[in-house]
Amino acid sequence: MPNTLQAYRGSLLHFLADPAFSAGPNDSHVWHEDGLLIVADGKVQAAGDYATLHATLPPGTELHDYSGKLLMPGFIDTHVHYPQTDMIASPAEGLLPWLETYTFPTERQFEDPSHAAGVADFFLDELLRCGTTTAMVYCTVHPQSVDAFFAASEQRGLRMVAGKVMMDRNCPDFLRDTAETGARDTEALIRRWHKRGRALYAITPRFAPTSTEAQLHLAGELARSYPDTYIQTHVSENEAECAWVRELFPNSRSYIDVYDSYGMLRPRAMYGHCIWLNEQDRVRMAETQSAAAICPTSNLFLGSGLFDFERADQAGVLLSLATDVGGGTSFSMLQTMNEAYKVARLKGSYLPALRMFYLATLGAARSMQLEGTIGNFAVGAEADFIVLDPQATPLLQRRTARGVSLEELLFALALLGDDRAVAATYSAGRQVHARVMT
Repeated sequence: MPNTLQAYRGSLLHFLADPAFSAGPNDSHVWHEDGLLIVADGKVQAAGDYATLHATLPPGTELHDYSGKLLMPGFIDTHVHYPQTDMIASPAEGLLPWLETYTFPTERQFEDPSHAAGVADFFLDELLRCGTTTAMVYCTVHPQSVDAFFAASEQRGLRMVAGKVMMDRNCPDFLRDTAETGARDTEALIRRWHKRGRALYAITPRFAPTSTEAQLHLAGELARSYPDTYIQTHVSENEAECAWVRELFPNSRSYIDVYDSYGMLRPRAMYGHCIWLNEQDRVRMAETQSAAAICPTSNLFLGSGLFDFERADQAGVLLSLATDVGGGTSFSMLQTMNEAYKVARLKGSYLPALRMFYLATLGAARSMQLEGTIGNFAVGAEADFIVLDPQATPLLQRRTARGVSLEELLFALALLGDDRAVAATYSAGRQVHARVMT
């Protein structure tokens, strides 16, 4: 981490609350059209108006001038599979055949540590190129896939959450662990990586159909033994999958009730998709502070369904956005916002741009119980931030030149932007990506 003061000038945006539940239109966020972000030892020291803060800088402070560009906290992707990087955009008729045809054979290669390391390097560089500074990441069943991922993340100084997939049935033999080995490997990885530097561990049963009751029981025991770890898995993504769960767990009230019965609904539990939930499921998630990772590009690609923002909000569920690569079709959180907006419209809801950017920053941090650590420019927060360029493409430049409000600027970035809009990415105050100009 840098040990000297750094200052960054540009338009500054960060969030204080969910725009959907704020008392006034400007209560949810802080916006300085000409702002200054001050970073010391990898953490935010101050963020505010340039004219006010510039005078407080000690003589000789290095000033990075991003005037005309937007500085905001780095994006947070709460559900993504790094082993699926090489199979993104693979055709299939639905979720279950897609898993069998592409996912499982691709994940088999991660028994080779050198292969895992190579994919981890590419995956992390791609995240940073798209402005994502934190992600909740699924590895494979192989412990060495977790070691490779965290080693690559540690080398870059990133705040990342990851875990070994646990699968002891309904999967190929070459990817199958047992209830005992899955739990034993998971515990060893927790002890090796959880809270080492900026690494955090997630207990990761792939999804209920690929775990026996014995494995889910042990996963729940691990969650109780290590309460500050994360839990990540899938729930209610696809109607055929939900029907399968009803057959496998006939005594459970619902799909998410399967996890609840093993003690896996709690703070720091992240559930991918959450499309086919009922009202009782949503209330239970809110009660337990379990969070939903909304994966619009994946849900559209696989034809899984449309997330219901209105009903989730009525229940008070913690929400965030996620790419879900490789079911998702882009690493870009801007592209993910683009599809989330359309999903909401198709369900009869409207997502303002301010809320989409909230869900990709502070909303995700709150879902992960990491507010104050990442997600906004609070004093003392880790200085993970990005620089967005409203003139990155000719079309963006033309559209944003005609914008009359912050909402219009953000909406254009969400609907027209992609990795090209990310001019630079910083992690703990250190530049980890800079766009190559052509």
